[in-house]
Amino acid sequence: MTIVLVTILLPIAAGGLLLALPRDDRALSRVIGTVVAAATFATLLAAGTGEWSFRWLARPFQSAFHFGATPISFWIALLLAVSTACAIAATRVARTRDFVALMLMLEGTMLGLFLARDLLVFALFWDLMLIPVFFGLIGWGEHPVTAWRYFIYNFAGGLTLLLATAAFGVIYGSTDVIGRSGAHLVGGWAPWIYAGFAFAFLVKTPVWPLHTWMPPTYGSLPAPMVAVVSGVQSKAGLYGFLAIALAVMPEYVHAYAAPLMVLGAISLIYGAVIALVQTDAKRLVAYSSLSHLGLIVIAVASGNPIALEGALVYIVAHGLFSAALFLVLGYVEEREETRSLLRLGGLGWKNPRLAGALCIAALAALGLPGLAGFVGELIILIGVYQAGYVWPIIVALIAIVLASAYMLRLYQDVMNGPVVPDVPVRADLTLLEGLAVAPLLAALLIVGVYPKPILSNAATAVQAARVP
Repeated sequence: MTIVLVTILLPIAAGGLLLALPRDDRALSRVIGTVVAAATFATLLAAGTGEWSFRWLARPFQSAFHFGATPISFWIALLLAVSTACAIAATRVARTRDFVALMLMLEGTMLGLFLARDLLVFALFWDLMLIPVFFGLIGWGEHPVTAWRYFIYNFAGGLTLLLATAAFGVIYGSTDVIGRSGAHLVGGWAPWIYAGFAFAFLVKTPVWPLHTWMPPTYGSLPAPMVAVVSGVQSKAGLYGFLAIALAVMPEYVHAYAAPLMVLGAISLIYGAVIALVQTDAKRLVAYSSLSHLGLIVIAVASGNPIALEGALVYIVAHGLFSAALFLVLGYVEEREETRSLLRLGGLGWKNPRLAGALCIAALAALGLPGLAGFVGELIILIGVYQAGYVWPIIVALIAIVLASAYMLRLYQDVMNGPVVPDVPVRADLTLLEGLAVAPLLAALLIVGVYPKPILSNAATAVQAARVP
């Protein structure tokens, strides 16, 4: 058993063992979960480019339990490990033991997805990673119907992905193709197979009009879990486009670039406008994610190598500032017992550490130079322009201006506005709470000034994808 397999199984096994604890010790559960997530990060670094494979299907096509990081998935997996460790450390919910166990299982299933080198295994983990979130919504969500909406939407995408994968395997002869040069499918059923992939990827991202499961899910989940779902799970579809669609069917990504570009542009503007008028802090960040991820969809549709390299940087950047925003807003909701912008105000005067954390995350989200969000946006816009697209850049610039408006409004209403008389201002972040979110904020600064390692990996992946 290689370290790659250990990386996937460690959080899943630890989550199962955590449920066996004789009682729900809140502090012990957080410590165990954080240590396991940190150990997973360490094993992921140690695994590097290592692989593990076991063939399990020979007919009607060859398939294997084949795991190993690709140049793209390595950075997303690292993002997942960091986000999970921070989210578990920041957990303050009832039935902590059960919640942390679900978080670890969510991490393990998502690692299985991002480290899968076989399409069929990728499709299986696509559905498996829905289960912890579904039970998170059932057990800790505000509205149980939200759990079923989340599951039905994403399972429908997973079903089309599974059917497309089976068809790909029958025609090509093997599904062990992720990250492998030479895998290429054209003609015949290939356009329909690409359509199945694309539908699943667009639901998961999500883009307009397939996004309606996302705002209630993000608003209902506890902050630690939504930090991981928004920060990393939403990247599964974008990863699918970058590592699968562009690698095995680049002609179809190029042929159907126009509708993909339009969907990305609508998501950009629609998400920004709705975020601008939200009074619920978590829903504001949820709709901002719809807008930000629309920019990455535009980068994918452009097919430009520079834009695709910027897309990977922005995937990491969005994961960092989205997770940080949700965790900080979770701290705010826990203290003030509300997340309504109409009921919040003036927290920054007595909570400088809380205000500083929200400020850095919000500035990264609006694209301040020197932080990770700016680097990704800039490279994407340059690449899209080089591809000959002008109108998507205009749309993106409008959305970026709107992002400045709603992120500054979020900070102003929560931290600088007048204190609401009947909402008491409680204590500032403790040392442990600050340490939980600090790695995310530090990573935003590091990627903002030194994105070269991510760009180098992205360039390698894009070259292998043979983008038209």
